[in-house]
Amino acid sequence: MISINTSENKKIYFASDQHLGAPTQEASFPREQKFVRWLDEIKMDAEAIFLLGDLFDFWFEYKTVVPKGFVRVLGKLAEIKDSGIPIYFFVGNHDLWMCDYFETELNIPVYHSPQEFTINGKSFLIGHGDGLGPHDKGYKRMKKVFTFKPFQWLFRWLHPDIGVRLGQYMSVKNKLISGDEDAKFLGEENEWLVQYCKKKLTERHYNYFVFGHRHLPLEIELQENSIYINLGDWIGYFTYGVFERSGFSLNGYK
Repeated sequence: MISINTSENKKIYFASDQHLGAPTQEASFPREQKFVRWLDEIKMDAEAIFLLGDLFDFWFEYKTVVPKGFVRVLGKLAEIKDSGIPIYFFVGNHDLWMCDYFETELNIPVYHSPQEFTINGKSFLIGHGDGLGPHDKGYKRMKKVFTFKPFQWLFRWLHPDIGVRLGQYMSVKNKLISGDEDAKFLGEENEWLVQYCKKKLTERHYNYFVFGHRHLPLEIELQENSIYINLGDWIGYFTYGVFERSGFSLNGYK
């Protein structure tokens, strides 16, 4: 478990679901610029930054090739990390084929499952959020296929011009990128991540559960001193989380 203590006037920032590259590189370029501006602003008082997945709408790492584009956001992340600010990256369902590029090129650790952190003495469980909780068995089966090493090995034999274009096409066809099918609150009993968090609370206590994936900003009190937070997205909401000594808040960026 990683423990973080913030210095005076320093903050922990959280963001998720930028889906850069969707529906096209050109269409997402203003979102990339906006996200880079946000990163440039928060570096002034950031103790650490958590990126909770789907930064890219599609990502696949060949042995010597990564998808073209995104140099502004990659450069800004490199600048921030080189300045000494820790960045933690969690893969989402759209960039789950991330391997070691962030770790070797940017020195940013990459996580493929939820992780526990202690921040200023508060316990956090942090992750992207896909495939957690009950139901959604179709996606869980699909994820097992996509994370199956022999399948990734076979996909890697496609020429990058074919493989990346095919991956981008399949990703854009996924309605979750726009939140059209997933951006309405379903009630606590039907929110799978809420059910997942409640089950985790039967195993141990967490002060904060922080996830993305839902494309919907949410703050739900699960029990006393335990809150589930969903960060929303950078497609329609442009929301992000901030944790400081006074507590956790969701904010919008304009």
